[in-house]
Amino acid sequence: MSPAGHSLSPTSSLPPLRSPTTLPGEQIFAALDNLHELYCPVSLSQAIKSQLEHGKAHGDLPAQQADSGYVSEDEDDIDSKGALDALRADAFERNFAIRWLTTLIARAEELLLIDEDEREHVVDKASYVLASFSKAVDEDEEEDPGLTRDFSFALALSGTPESDAREKVKIDVRLHDGPHATTDHTDVGLQSWGASIVFSDLLCASPARFGLTRCALGASPRIIELGAGTGLVSLALDKALPHLGVPDATLIATDYHPAVLDNLRSNIALTRAGVKACALDWSNPILEAPLDAPADVLVATDVVYALEHAVWLRDCATRLLSPKGVFWLMMTIRPNGRFEAVVDSVETAFQGTTPKAADGRHLAILAMEAVEKRQGVGRGDESGYKLFRIGWT
Repeated sequence: MSPAGHSLSPTSSLPPLRSPTTLPGEQIFAALDNLHELYCPVSLSQAIKSQLEHGKAHGDLPAQQADSGYVSEDEDDIDSKGALDALRADAFERNFAIRWLTTLIARAEELLLIDEDEREHVVDKASYVLASFSKAVDEDEEEDPGLTRDFSFALALSGTPESDAREKVKIDVRLHDGPHATTDHTDVGLQSWGASIVFSDLLCASPARFGLTRCALGASPRIIELGAGTGLVSLALDKALPHLGVPDATLIATDYHPAVLDNLRSNIALTRAGVKACALDWSNPILEAPLDAPADVLVATDVVYALEHAVWLRDCATRLLSPKGVFWLMMTIRPNGRFEAVVDSVETAFQGTTPKAADGRHLAILAMEAVEKRQGVGRGDESGYKLFRIGWT
């Protein structure tokens, strides 16, 4: 268990429950003690209010940074009251803990414990911590409305005809990050993650590098975003492409989770963008309109959270990408925790020679670049990113 006043974030400390029979009782009780210490001493609503008041007190700071909005601690140990309040107020960490506790209670019979008394103690302790979340909601008496955020990127026009190499255009995107308030892990797309912000900035800083020119794309290319989430990348492209001589692009933002799609459509309306939103299940893709024609460009950011996702993504991209198309994929590097291996799973998935397209070719990683983490962007468990250029070979 962590020392008093040094609670650990749920995402970095809670043991996986895939095989409850292998977890020693000491580890389960240590995890429950940490959650009790983190969430039970104070009202969550008060912690959230404290964080907001702390932000208001610093009027000299910029009102909105282009960050993920969900930055947690850089170190696992929380050693200050302000950082502890921020961790308690972190919606993603909170809901991660709720999902873990719910699973623990549901699978309590599988736990390898000394006797039934110890099992009952585990369930009682988990139920007590779980009840504290409901109490916090009751105290606040208001549903979390999420957060409306403004992003701004500098679009370089040096690759366009008759443009000054120093000329830039401001690309502004307003969108809504929905509250992560369900027990379903597939709705992580309700928030704008660091990779989507960094990738959007890279696209705007050097559009020619990504082939975002009229010469490379023509006047009316098809661009599909996979696992679009809040739609930040698609919305940024919608604003940027007309400035790059590509006025008639077809932009399609796809996702799987219904709540994420509802929020995505709201963001498209909020930005008044010409982006189409539609559902897409990588494991069983149904390529009906508007997905009935191949894409010249595929984009995706931080979309793999399980080892099988990389294979589904590869297979789906094989069916979607045009013969001369390119697939840009940015993945977040998380060196610790349950998502440590997902970047490697992407590289493994694209190393083989299957599946093949009709012409016998297959998708492979053509280039990979390490991208540094930006200050103030992304969560504390992120150390950087990998940018993959994927194409036919």
